[in-house]
Amino acid sequence: MLSAASVREAGSSVGGVDFSLDALRRWPDVEAPDLVAADAADRLILDESAAARADAPRERIAVIGDAYGALALGAAAAAPAASGIVRVHQDALTGEQALAANAERVGLTGSVASLPLSPGLLEGSRIVLLRLPKSLDALRDIAGAVAAHAHPEVVVYAGGRLKHMSLGMNDVLGEFFATLDVTHARQKSRVLIARGPRDGRDPEPRRQTHDGLVVCAYGGVFAGTSIDIGTRFLLEHLPDALPAGGTVIDLACGTGVVAAWLARRHPDLTVLATDQSAAAVASARATAAANGVADRVQVRRDDALSAQPERSAAFIALNPPFHSGTAVHSGLAPHLFTDAARVLRPGGELWTVWNSALRYRAELESIVGPTRQVARNTKFTVTVSVRR
Repeated sequence: MLSAASVREAGSSVGGVDFSLDALRRWPDVEAPDLVAADAADRLILDESAAARADAPRERIAVIGDAYGALALGAAAAAPAASGIVRVHQDALTGEQALAANAERVGLTGSVASLPLSPGLLEGSRIVLLRLPKSLDALRDIAGAVAAHAHPEVVVYAGGRLKHMSLGMNDVLGEFFATLDVTHARQKSRVLIARGPRDGRDPEPRRQTHDGLVVCAYGGVFAGTSIDIGTRFLLEHLPDALPAGGTVIDLACGTGVVAAWLARRHPDLTVLATDQSAAAVASARATAAANGVADRVQVRRDDALSAQPERSAAFIALNPPFHSGTAVHSGLAPHLFTDAARVLRPGGELWTVWNSALRYRAELESIVGPTRQVARNTKFTVTVSVRR
């Protein structure tokens, strides 16, 4: 069987499908010349697992953390024809959308299925291909779930770029697997191979209380159970009275701190919280429940506000992210600003906190409407933009 690298270089037909990693795109995520859909770590994971996957049906393979489909589609293309479906979990909704688009692009539609991090993802799997997350807590959630629900003879191929890996990852995998082998590095990437699952457990949110507000977080969510300093600064300056005549939204909600805070502060208010991260959505739901406002905080997984109708919101709060996976990119916030502008009714308000060095005010003025500074400290700026 050809390795993934061989398939990529030769553009060969594997499992009846002409497949090349170079054909993959990041869309609908941010695309730029310096941002790739498949990298050296993806190729190394596929190569290190190639012998184990030889003749393995797709139904025995689970993929976790695949950014844009390189691992899932590489495995599906190399598997015997008509051998089931590769099960995939990606935290980012845009990752799921990119996987579906790439599957169609390379002729592998129907060979992969997106699932939550759940028993159904892992039951019966003998091979797990994993892109290592940045967070050790996220890795602990994943490793515990694999150990709890995968086949007892499962082998996990967990890889990443050396600059994002740490010895702590070895320790976490060692908590849930009896043996751990470390491959040689290649192109600044490495793979950890874990066998012998033990002491498995399903993920549970961690909890911490801040001035009476309980924050719940699954692994990998930004700021975890803390309240990041930008969000704290935003909460200090949100208005006492909110505009009427539309939905109140916590956009890119993370753990749901702003949504829970608004619901507690305004007992008659229902808040919509959205995030494209599956872990963030689960965390926000847990945060709302822990603060007794689950009946008034609706949490949805969405790419920005794509499911919301135009001119339907009166108030949106936003602490925009600036990471696309492990890459820092300036194109994320304008996408959120644009969707906020579409969803806000005329006169509706977007309250944004941002790192002052990013200088978003001109973009907010252009995309949303008149923008004034509400507060500024040594690091952050809070603005309110009124939809024109």
